[in-house]
Parts: sequence; C-alpha cells; structure tokens
Amino acid sequence: MAVVSVAAAAGVTDMSRQKKAGERSVSTVLASATCALLGTTAPAPVEAQEDPKWEFNTSLLYYGEDEDRVQDLSLKTLSKRAFTDDRVLTLGLTVDTLTGASPNGAIRQDIAQTFTRPSGKGSYSIPAGDLPLDDTFRDTRVAISANWQQPAGEKGLLNIGLSASKEYDYLHTGLNFRYAHDFNQRNTTASFGVSYGKDTIDPVGGAPTPLTPRLDVGDLSNRLGDDDKDIFDVVLGVSQVMNRNFVVQLNYSFSQQDGYLNNPYKVLSVVDPVSGDTLPRAPGPNGGPSGQFLFEHRPDQRTQHSLYTQGKYNLGGNVIDLSYRYMTDDWEIDSHTLDLRYRWPLGDTSYLEPHVRYYTQNEAEFYRLSLDSSLPLPEFASSDYRLGNFDAITAGVKFGWKTRNDNDMSIRVEWYTQSGEVPSDQLIGNQALRDNYPDLNALIVQFSYRFSR
Repeated sequence: MAVVSVAAAAGVTDMSRQKKAGERSVSTVLASATCALLGTTAPAPVEAQEDPKWEFNTSLLYYGEDEDRVQDLSLKTLSKRAFTDDRVLTLGLTVDTLTGASPNGAIRQDIAQTFTRPSGKGSYSIPAGDLPLDDTFRDTRVAISANWQQPAGEKGLLNIGLSASKEYDYLHTGLNFRYAHDFNQRNTTASFGVSYGKDTIDPVGGAPTPLTPRLDVGDLSNRLGDDDKDIFDVVLGVSQVMNRNFVVQLNYSFSQQDGYLNNPYKVLSVVDPVSGDTLPRAPGPNGGPSGQFLFEHRPDQRTQHSLYTQGKYNLGGNVIDLSYRYMTDDWEIDSHTLDLRYRWPLGDTSYLEPHVRYYTQNEAEFYRLSLDSSLPLPEFASSDYRLGNFDAITAGVKFGWKTRNDNDMSIRVEWYTQSGEVPSDQLIGNQALRDNYPDLNALIVQFSYRFSR
C-alpha cells in the first residue's frame, strides 16, 4: 500500500517557528526532515519559558483506496514540553486501524480462482477476470516514541529517542541518536544521526518456507513459525542559511536491513509456458487452492543509499518548499521523489498550501509477474507490485488557521494515484491480453490541531 506517501506528506514545518528558531540555533530548523529519514521524530523548536508548558499536536488521518481495498484510520499525537536551555521532551502515540483487501500476488485469470487463507483455516474465491485480493486484511497498530533534546556544549544539540510499535503479527523496537553542531556564526549546521531497529515477524499460520506451495486447508507443514530482522540507518546532513529568506539542506543516508524481508502473505502463480495461465491443481477434501501458487522469496539482506536535498524560500510571506530524493539499493531499485509545497498566507491568521509529489521507480531484479513451469525455480522471486516498475502522484491542498485562543488547526485533502507496467519480456501467452499491474487510487484526509496548556 501507499502508506509511505501518507507519512511523507504529513510532516510540514511551520516557517514562522523556523524563523524564530534560526535566531538561536540553525540546527533545529530542518531537524524534522533529517530525523524523518531515520524514521524518528524531532521536536520542533520551542521557546524557553520561565513556566514551561506542554504543547500537544494531534491529528486524525483517513487513507482509503478505491475498489474496497485498504482503508486506514490513524490517530496521532505528539506531546512536547520545553524546558530552559533548549531542553525538550517529546512523547508520541499513534494508533492505526487498517481494514480492506490487499493483492495476494497471483495473476488474473479468465476463470474463478480459489486460495487457502493465510491462517490455513479456510479458503476464499476470486471471480473470473478479477484481481486476486486477500480480504482478510485486518490490523491495529499501536506505536509509541520518546525523544529527549538538550544542548551539547555552546553550539551542539543532542537528540536521543526510543520507539516501539505492535501489530497482530509484528513487533518493532528501536533506538535513535542524533547530534547537530552549528558553526559559521550559526548559519551552517552539520548533523549526524544513527538508528537501530529490531523487528519480530510472527505471521498468521507461521512464516512459510520460501518458494514452496500454498497448501490445502489445514495443512501447515511448510510453515516455519516466526522470524526477525535488524535495521541499521545512518544519516549525514548539512543545512545552510543562505540569507534571511532562504534555507537549504543536503542529507546522505545509508540503510542496512538483515533477516526476514519476505512478505509472508504474498504468492506467485506457476503458469503454463505457452498459455501463461495458472496451472490447475486438485484441492484436498477440506478445500484449498485451485491453482499452483508458491510463496515469494526475497534476499535476506538489503542495502540502500539515498541523497536528499531541500530548499525553503520566503517570498514576502509566501513560502516555497521544494525537495528531491534519490534512492538506490542492491535489489537494483532506483527511485526518484520530487516534492513541492507552496504556502500562501490568507491574511494574518490563515494560509493555503497546495502540494504535489511525484514518485517513480524501476522494478527489483527479482520481480516476476509469474513463474514459468518449464524453467528451474529462481533463487529469488516476488510478484509484489510495490517492487515493480511504477509511477505515483500525490496532489492536494492544506488549509490552516489560528483559533481565537491562538491555537493552530488545519485540514489536508489529497489524492494519490499509482500506475505501473510489467516488462514485456515477462508476459507469457494470454498474459499480454490482461491488465497485469493493479493501478491504485486513494483519498487522503487529515485534520490537525495544535494547542498548549
């Protein structure tokens, strides 16, 4: 799913707060963008007070895909308390509820198809010509985080954070560290960040043995139980105040993942080498798949490199925010992300912010639409469309305003669309006549409220 686009669009920095912070420490101006690459949260600059207050930033987000696919309702709150000398405590809580149906990886067929459910306790059928969707997608995620910020010397700023999240089949724990240092009369900030995460995956029915068949109802003989993975990230960044209206940032990030990187619920269709149709099989007495489907297999290691640059320019109150990200990895995926926001003040208490984001990537080296039964099994294979060749556009607008008691409110409405294609050399027989890449459209609506007490 395209949750990644929701998360990227959610963090918008308030320029008026940045301007105040820049007078004290440039390191906090673009801290949020740096930490976002590490999957952490950096506290926004808060003026030191004699009587510190708590600041609460809450949001309710709805993400809904068309055709009864994934629906997500997310409640998020960040609680910040500023002390003297730039010391800030930030506590975060996120609750996500996801429902709907998700592509299981099998190809469309001109006949009805039956699949064993991931739990192995039942089966479901897909009408002829429809995209195979697993309608058992149900999940609630609870995530918590804590971050402490404090000065380190006269020109340094230190951030240390902890995070944890729990889903019905997934447990994450993480630790992150960031140090930023100002120099050049506080107009330049160099930063270094590192994070480590440990994920435990406990799929329903157990993690399947890669490239083995999806079996009949009640048969879990090829399941292995739970598994885990480690994630290590490093970010090097520099931000520069060019003048009183222009700030730029450049980051390099390195990410290393080791362990279980498969999606335990995705399969590939085993097809006839001439027709390209899924080979049939006879289900067991309790039911089972009507075709031959193998569980996917991805490498157990992934190394990513990315470059990120961002510029913010104040045009007499109007603010242009432009960023670009390039990512490459050893799965041979290259991606480009271009993000543009324009904040347009509407008087002294409100603003309008149009937003457009473009994303494109090529397919992973082991991406396969299906498996040719006449050929030996490859070492790695996945038909997950998120590893395929696709383009995505997010476009929308945000409206923000101040309440009578000087609190901040905003509402954001965006539309996400994604389309891709399968390389022609992967199409076999009748596959060339079908829609092989599941296009995706989604509506995003977010309401935010920030207040202090």
